[in-house]
Amino acid sequence: MALHIHEACILLLVIPGLVTPAAISHEDYPADEGDQMSSNDNLIFDDYRGKGCVDDSGFVYKLGERFFPGHSNCPCVCALDGPVCDQPECPKIHPKCTKVEHNGCCPECKEVKNFCEYHGKNYKILEEFKPSPCEWCRCEPSNEVHCVVADCAVPECVNPVYEPEQCCPVCKNGPNCFAGTTIIPAGIEVKVDECNICHCHNGDWWKPAQCSKRECQGKQTV
Repeated sequence: MALHIHEACILLLVIPGLVTPAAISHEDYPADEGDQMSSNDNLIFDDYRGKGCVDDSGFVYKLGERFFPGHSNCPCVCALDGPVCDQPECPKIHPKCTKVEHNGCCPECKEVKNFCEYHGKNYKILEEFKPSPCEWCRCEPSNEVHCVVADCAVPECVNPVYEPEQCCPVCKNGPNCFAGTTIIPAGIEVKVDECNICHCHNGDWWKPAQCSKRECQGKQTV
């Protein structure tokens, strides 16, 4: 009886030694999420330097192959040091261009200004307009406004007036001049008082009237 108990004890002592760390499979204990993320961070991407070129869309081109890096780039040739692109002499953009697109190797003008701007307003080509009663203007094909200002004649009176929508002053009562402080019409003699008769100079309205004394009519005594 004592012999059988001894053998059983030896068997129990040996069995734990049979289980080693190498016998445990990793599949039995899946890695946690943090370990999986760290393994993805170690991904290695292809390096095309010296082997090819890549455009904006991710397409790969071989050395010596001609391609467009992007929709607004000039054509390039894939070289060892990277793309070698053309630098053409692009046409000049019109100075009156109002809309420029950069969808190709060279910028293109899509809309040219076809109007004139004057004092905050737009006018069509060859359109005529009057910004003020004394100005006459026209929108030229060069998109520039050319104006002519009226040259008013000197009015032939000392009291001209400006009528609405008229550029030059007018003499509503005709030509006249000053006789002292009195305005008299031109072309006739005017008795300004009991002793003086005056008349305007011909064509020289700005000069005071020429007056001559006459016999004064004094009061008769009884």
